[in-house]
Amino acid sequence: MADKKANNKKRNNNMDDDFNPKFRKVRKKVCVLCSDKNFELDYKNADQLKKFINDKGKILPRRATGACAKHQRAITLAVKRARHIAILPYTQD
Repeated sequence: MADKKANNKKRNNNMDDDFNPKFRKVRKKVCVLCSDKNFELDYKNADQLKKFINDKGKILPRRATGACAKHQRAITLAVKRARHIAILPYTQD
């Protein structure tokens, strides 16, 4: 019985104190628009906007795109403008 407790202590010492197998640490995403100064967001460029919508045509949230709040609003506005002039569809089949 004492051997089992000693073995458990040895195994736990190798891991970090904040290690939890249920939750993994995810690296913070960097805003594409902030990091690349040459990247221009344009509602007329459908290929560029397709990165920010999913297969059903929905706009991806910030946690998925990694965009900052300022640029996420710009992405949303550009996608909505592209939908309005029929460059992007409202829904995908």
